[in-house]
Amino acid sequence: MRAAFVYVGPAKEVGWSHSHDEGRQFLEKTFGADVKTEYVEFVQEGRASADVIRKLAAENDIIFTTSWGYMVSTAKIAKEFPAVKFDNATGLRLSENLGSYAARAYEPRYLSGMIAGAMTRSNRIGFVAAHPIPEVIRGINAFTLGVRRVNPDAIVEVKWTRQWYAPEKASVLAKEMLKDGVDVLTHHTDSPAVVKEAEAAGVYAISFHSDMSEFAPTTQIASVGYDWGKYYATQIQALKDGNWSGKRLWLGMSDNIAQLNNLSDKIPADVRSQVLAVEQQIQNKTFNVFSGPIRSSRGRELVRKGEFLSDEELERMNWYVEGVEGEMPSF
Repeated sequence: MRAAFVYVGPAKEVGWSHSHDEGRQFLEKTFGADVKTEYVEFVQEGRASADVIRKLAAENDIIFTTSWGYMVSTAKIAKEFPAVKFDNATGLRLSENLGSYAARAYEPRYLSGMIAGAMTRSNRIGFVAAHPIPEVIRGINAFTLGVRRVNPDAIVEVKWTRQWYAPEKASVLAKEMLKDGVDVLTHHTDSPAVVKEAEAAGVYAISFHSDMSEFAPTTQIASVGYDWGKYYATQIQALKDGNWSGKRLWLGMSDNIAQLNNLSDKIPADVRSQVLAVEQQIQNKTFNVFSGPIRSSRGRELVRKGEFLSDEELERMNWYVEGVEGEMPSF
């Protein structure tokens, strides 16, 4: 069995692409000689990715394209190679030989927001984000809801790199936020640049996609990450068994795919207990992160008490919750 992976960033540097490469390595360890894998990193999104995906499709049984920006190209190449299976991370398109998968990262994001809200002293928290797609906006909003649950006075300031992997730009934006008085930093970018700036400034950091404590050994207080290996192993086994199908899977904390990890001893015991209690509720599906009442950043009630946003509404999210400051650029 041959499986190929397409990455938007570096495979070996901690971050989104690295988390998927850990899953690729898990496949090799799990299946041994039965599975041969390869990857291509730093693949530009959009039309430019089609040539890379097409070349891999000619040599592999299944292709995992690990970014929303590969969705259109993946769907196109899937039509050209009906005998090959394709799986696109965070995308929405499906066909007989094209599936889609994503992690409900907004769940551990909410929990990390609770930690940030409890740990801030300035009541200003910085969030460096890449592209304003629903997945990223969901994360910002979930994080802010968690912040405001424990600290209604706190504000989450958002700035955009407009690139997944842009370490220098992410560093510049993080420094701008530090000048604004933020004392906790987090991010949705594919590099450790933001947590590096937090370490240099001596403010708390919450890393995303993977553990980045090696870059912030004294200031990282938590990380939000994934265990993609379990998902990839399931897909390979289904392909080997002949029952693979093109479907969309959105996996969360109850599936142990999206995770809150590496809680620091600097987090007070009462805060940790509260976070772990809510984590249990999420895993048991007795608490929904986007349950009302929820107001938009413009003060309009969008989710009433006793109601919650559907998956369809989450997939179209293009607004900020109350407590977020920053522009909403077009994508």
